[in-house]
Amino acid sequence: MKVTVVGAGNVGATCANCIAHADIVKEVIVLDIKEGVAEGKALDMWETAPINLYNTRLIGSTNDYSKTADSDIVVITSGLPRKPGMSRDDLISTNANIVKSVTEAAIAHSPNAIFIIVSNPLDVMTYCAYLTAKVDSSRVFGMAGILDTARYRAFLAEALNVSPKDIQAVLMGGHGDTMVPLPRYTTVSGIPVTELIEEDKLNAIIERTKKGGGEIVNLMGTSAWYAPGAAAAQMVEAIVKDEDRIFPVCAWLQGEYGLNDIYLGVPVKLGKGGIKEIIELKLNDSEKELLKTSAEHVKDVMAVLDNMAVA
Repeated sequence: MKVTVVGAGNVGATCANCIAHADIVKEVIVLDIKEGVAEGKALDMWETAPINLYNTRLIGSTNDYSKTADSDIVVITSGLPRKPGMSRDDLISTNANIVKSVTEAAIAHSPNAIFIIVSNPLDVMTYCAYLTAKVDSSRVFGMAGILDTARYRAFLAEALNVSPKDIQAVLMGGHGDTMVPLPRYTTVSGIPVTELIEEDKLNAIIERTKKGGGEIVNLMGTSAWYAPGAAAAQMVEAIVKDEDRIFPVCAWLQGEYGLNDIYLGVPVKLGKGGIKEIIELKLNDSEKELLKTSAEHVKDVMAVLDNMAVA
């Protein structure tokens, strides 16, 4: 199988590196508009193959989409990263044009590919790619929930002094401050997390999770890359190996959770062909209200994109 990662910045390079280390595909194409960057990073990663013992071939390309032809999966990480004081929504105009052009070029060479969007603002950039690709929504979706739940679980593991391997969690809604972590569906080796941590501490962790990306931006002056890259790579692995993993993914809703015509984070079954099923949880009234609020925020930003007529 063949995977293309568009964008050889920190997130894209990390994603490509994780995919290569998993040794699950024959070839990873890394593409970027900056001369020599993708070629250099791909070569550097390929030179680790004898050390880390994988066979996946990494090839870099400067804006030559012909090298991406017949990709099974295309991961789009292109776009302007957030700077301190900048919200994800501030990025919409610039990144929508980037995502649109990348999607057009990629689908022209790989009409049967599955598209995983990582660019911010995530929910709306996924919507932009969907409008541009004009393929079934099961093949166009966004990486957000895996990253957000990873942050949530990492913070919980730290607070509880337990292994992050044992924590399972569900998180829904938009990728941003209105995301909806669900303590009722959060467990540690099957034990409800509410039995292991005080409510105020749990609420503090939830609030930290909502602002997890911003915390890193404030520390480093740019967006995170290790966790986002690894999260996108995990989605690629689930598809390539047809694992039927249950992940929170930014998916196109048509009636699920009472929502229509919106890309929003929900639990799905991910495997061969992309999204096999959108899973509808039985939310309580409070959870429904939080999800509705998050959806309204995403809809507002989607409307901005529609009015821009980018896609």
